[in-house]
Amino acid sequence: MKIYFLERRQLIQRPRSETFAFFSDTFNLERITPSFLRFRILTPPIKMEAGAVIEYRLALFGAPVYWRTVIESWDPEESFVDSQIKGPYALWRHTHSFEEKGPRQTLMRDLVEYGVPYGPLGRIAHALFVERWLKKIFDYRAAMIARLMEAEDEEEERIERNRAIAGQSSRHCAP
Repeated sequence: MKIYFLERRQLIQRPRSETFAFFSDTFNLERITPSFLRFRILTPPIKMEAGAVIEYRLALFGAPVYWRTVIESWDPEESFVDSQIKGPYALWRHTHSFEEKGPRQTLMRDLVEYGVPYGPLGRIAHALFVERWLKKIFDYRAAMIARLMEAEDEEEERIERNRAIAGQSSRHCAP
């Protein structure tokens, strides 16, 4: 089996603890996955830790696919690895790592090692569409992560501005 790699890096304008917490919530995976995949988490909320098993359902070209992964390693705020137990790939091992780059900046890295089933036919499928398709999914993820993290940041700033304005207003009001 030929092994392929997909690597992505993204600078996120959030502290590492908040960034890791976002990725620790399995349901955020639904939020950052393109809708055309009809991706759904089937596992009830679980504690993320080494050995946790997560089941998903998605659609590939309209065909339903069930996917089961296990959290192979779990190092809070540093990294975690999920590996496919059952699913569409011959091999899927996704390493997520988080590096603090400043008080409110985290460098997130994704490294995916994967193999496509069906030998020579799988290699042809990889060349024709699998590689492009995975890049498209990870491009979408990056855009959604930036949008969701910025939206949370903007909401916090709005709340702080409103608090500051309310505080100033109350100081200027006559008793």
